Amino acid sequence: MRTEPLQIRNFIDGQFVEPVGGKYLDNIEPATGKPYSQVADSDGRDIELAVTAANKAFPNWSHTSAADRSRILLRIADLIERDLEKLARAESIDTGKPLSLARTMDIPRAGSNFRFFATAILHTDSEAHITDNVAFNYTLRQPRGLAGLISPWNLPLYLLSWKIAPAIAVGNTAIAKPSELTPMTAYLLCELCREAGLPNGVLNIVHGTGPNVGAAITGHPKIGTISFTGGTVTGRKVAEMCAPLFKKVSLELGGKNPNIIFADAELDAAIAGSVRSSFANQGQVCLCGSRVFVERSAYKDFVDRFVDKASKLKVGDPLEPTTDQGAMVNKTQLDKVKFYVDLAQKEGGKVVLGGSAPNLINDRCQDGYFFQPTVITGLPVSCRTNREEIFGPVITITPFDDEEEVIGYANDTDYGLASSVWTQNLNRAHRVAEHIHTGTVWVNCWLVRDLRVPFGGMKQSGVGREGGEEALRFFTEPKNICIAK
Repeated sequence: MRTEPLQIRNFIDGQFVEPVGGKYLDNIEPATGKPYSQVADSDGRDIELAVTAANKAFPNWSHTSAADRSRILLRIADLIERDLEKLARAESIDTGKPLSLARTMDIPRAGSNFRFFATAILHTDSEAHITDNVAFNYTLRQPRGLAGLISPWNLPLYLLSWKIAPAIAVGNTAIAKPSELTPMTAYLLCELCREAGLPNGVLNIVHGTGPNVGAAITGHPKIGTISFTGGTVTGRKVAEMCAPLFKKVSLELGGKNPNIIFADAELDAAIAGSVRSSFANQGQVCLCGSRVFVERSAYKDFVDRFVDKASKLKVGDPLEPTTDQGAMVNKTQLDKVKFYVDLAQKEGGKVVLGGSAPNLINDRCQDGYFFQPTVITGLPVSCRTNREEIFGPVITITPFDDEEEVIGYANDTDYGLASSVWTQNLNRAHRVAEHIHTGTVWVNCWLVRDLRVPFGGMKQSGVGREGGEEALRFFTEPKNICIAK
């Protein structure tokens, strides 16, 4: 008996509802290349419904005590942890990433996001000043109202929760748009929010494309706060649309991140960390180190050992427990990766590992979007392959001679999101980290996360900061009150 595919509907005012236009998009499983569900293809009419619901919910939610808001968010965190296996499997099917990665990183970190902001709002403080003994000033931080939250496909629940949790924790209501490529975990999160007792209308999730739904969110006059994570080209359009409306905007955009290895680095750790930072989630992480620079005296040894270790990564069915590398998110992304590998060779690069799709994985995955971990050497620093974001399992390795040279290499890009430095020389670590133009510099590690610290990029990697106190400040409006003595 033929069964109809699951339809992922919008979540508005606490209910799952059909898109107004009645249209759906096929949701493709990257590992198979075949649809396994359908997602609402919404438009501005659905956003109007969400705005109405969020406006209705805001007065009560914004005046709900911090303790009560905290209790609900902690319950959501508990439910995410309870349903970890279900959510991890859904994310693996949706994104093509290995189930093991979703199980150990993405879903646990989503739960941690809700837990962190649930407790952070219980420990906030307020600035107060005595002004020349004539007045007393203090600052209130109040929720801004309706927040528009737009998240990408590579870490769908992790990054969506990083926006939702602080926005609603401080008393805003939210209208969120997950990527239409990876909507399943957002759909499941709505079920958990309802079970946790989140009041209707506090969180509304509208599915659909960027031109139809994302543009309706960023252009809506009643949505005064926009948090966007995605590509730089789209981020520029978001900024252009929000500027005339004087919206408060945070943009976390692309990266072309340098990974610097000095000859005195602990090489085993540097190689293991660099393989992970290069190929995690098939290189589809904005923080991945896609440009590797190695001090010349250690270059040959590093390349040989790096290639050997990367060659042992197993490209396979994302649902298999032994898989290290899953599928690219869609055919468009796969074709983009192939384009840049071809371009790199035209620019004079040598493919020393990978460079093509793998052999047949299994019958289930014969039409999936797979590509091998790829290492390219011999490219000039200023070539397109070394300057443009590929967002796939493709990295370049380049030698350098001294600190000044490699700092110049690291900064020779329009992006400035993150970087890694590997050295046992503490003074060098401080010097180099200070002069690299990135929002985050990891020393002898990669992707170590502390939710208390600000996160964001420089240059075309974005504006604004997320994480910790920065997020709580972003989603609130400061009001100064001055009382004469």
